Amino acid sequence: MSNGTEPDGTERTFAALPPARGRGFAATWWGQAWLKALEDTALDGEQLKKGRRTAREGAVGAVSVRPGRITAVVQDRDGTALRSDVLLQRLSDEEWDRFLDMAVDRAGHIAALLDREMPPHLVEDASDVGIELLPGIGDLDAECGCEAWDHCPHSAALCYQVARLLDQDPFLLLLMRGRSERGLLDELQVRSAARAARTRRRAEDDGADGPDVPDGVCAVAAFAAAGLVPPPPAPPEPPDGPGRPPALDTEDAPPAGIDAGALEFLAADAAARALRLLAGALEPDHHLAPYEAEPTAGQDGVRLAAASGGDRFAARLATGTGRARAELDLAVRAWRYGGAAALAVLEEEWTPEPEALARAVAALDAAWEDGERPGLRSVGHGRWTVPGAGVQLRYGRDGRWWPYRKERSRWAPAGPADHDPAAALAEAFAPEGTAPPPSGHPGG
Repeated sequence: MSNGTEPDGTERTFAALPPARGRGFAATWWGQAWLKALEDTALDGEQLKKGRRTAREGAVGAVSVRPGRITAVVQDRDGTALRSDVLLQRLSDEEWDRFLDMAVDRAGHIAALLDREMPPHLVEDASDVGIELLPGIGDLDAECGCEAWDHCPHSAALCYQVARLLDQDPFLLLLMRGRSERGLLDELQVRSAARAARTRRRAEDDGADGPDVPDGVCAVAAFAAAGLVPPPPAPPEPPDGPGRPPALDTEDAPPAGIDAGALEFLAADAAARALRLLAGALEPDHHLAPYEAEPTAGQDGVRLAAASGGDRFAARLATGTGRARAELDLAVRAWRYGGAAALAVLEEEWTPEPEALARAVAALDAAWEDGERPGLRSVGHGRWTVPGAGVQLRYGRDGRWWPYRKERSRWAPAGPADHDPAAALAEAFAPEGTAPPPSGHPGG
């Protein structure tokens, strides 16, 4: 991706991206949030579908990004070139002041931003002080040479292309909101240095009777010396496999009620989980990974059953989780496809709010090209079936689609979730008996 930056850093231009056939437009949650704002804003799902097809074909030219506006020339199928713009409200100076003060107050945020990273929880903390970084419903306005009054295929294609750019550089979102990356980082350094100076002055004014405040290091000086300080050593490589738990098969019989085999299994499972946590912590971007809540007792029972890989403890785990054996088997299959989220889709019924239901219907309308959509019938609770085909789509609380297939008169998970309902339905139509992943869900 080539780009140019103006001297003042307030405009960046990105060369046209290649066609995106066979892949999604957003892999990060920044890009996905951008597309969600587009889909919530546009009134005509057909225009979005045409725009997505236009972007896939590589018909969007170089994209210019500047405060409050993105611009590109989009080619129609007949060769007509039209300028298209999408407008996003800029933050006011007062809002930027609140955002910068919030970032300086939280050491983790300022360290990440100065390192050119944007942690996901930055958005939540900004929202707490009344700053909405991500666009919401109605925030993306379109202007196009085709003179459409709403989002047209050209502005939609531009938005889909911008989602790909946000995947590569989320700082573009801050530029659209009104601040260049360089200007933002310079202001953070200034405010951090001023705060450190105030802290030193308060410590000096307190004198000997005041609290013992360590001198610390000026943030500006530390940042300027970054090239002089040797880099920290590389983190160690995680071991190839978990350690072997102690064997409990001794000459002495275990106390009554203690199953030595079950204890060995739990110890091995704990070692495997510890290795996954260690490997995740050693990943370069581990701090960007979404937070995963601890499983409930029922969820953990399913996770253990998925990890056991056999019938050894299945009956006990089924009883412990309050499930029949057949129900546990389905729960294990769901867990291996997507952990706690997949288990909830299997066992919980929920009725989407009108806004979520409208997004789901719009996604179904836009997922297939003209005339290719199969017959889908809503059966309530965010579920759609293909009559007579024994397949079903389930819409999750997180906006993803889960494929299901009818097996022995019961709906069974047929694959992992997908943001594209067409891809999820194709998974449901895959040959019956396709095995789920042999290993436990990575989050387990």
